[in-house]
Amino acid sequence: QVQLVESGGGSVQAGGSLRLSCAASGYTWRYNCMGWFRQSPGKEREGAAHVYNGDGRAYYADSVQGRFTISRDNAKNTVYLQMNSLKPDDTAMYYCAAGTWYDDRCRANYWGQGTQVTVAS
Repeated sequence: QVQLVESGGGSVQAGGSLRLSCAASGYTWRYNCMGWFRQSPGKEREGAAHVYNGDGRAYYADSVQGRFTISRDNAKNTVYLQMNSLKPDDTAMYYCAAGTWYDDRCRANYWGQGTQVTVAS
């Protein structure tokens, strides 16, 4: 199995920044990408940013493009999400995931427990 542990969530004012981290352990050879998904109350879970471990190519949802940056440290099996210019609409539970890169996105097979991000207006 693969274990994913997120950290870095919290509350921030609109316009502020947060950095999320996700450390993977276990059978890390079972995935070739990692990503961040988010879910707000009453909404479906959506992909926010994904990264392919092989060459670092990334996917960003239109809603976060230009504000969020995903990066990874393969040696540490860790992925980061730098979130700048945060908006109240970014308020959600953010989930780290690992899985298979397909069709320019990370298809999640493993999930973390989630970390809450709250952006106050």
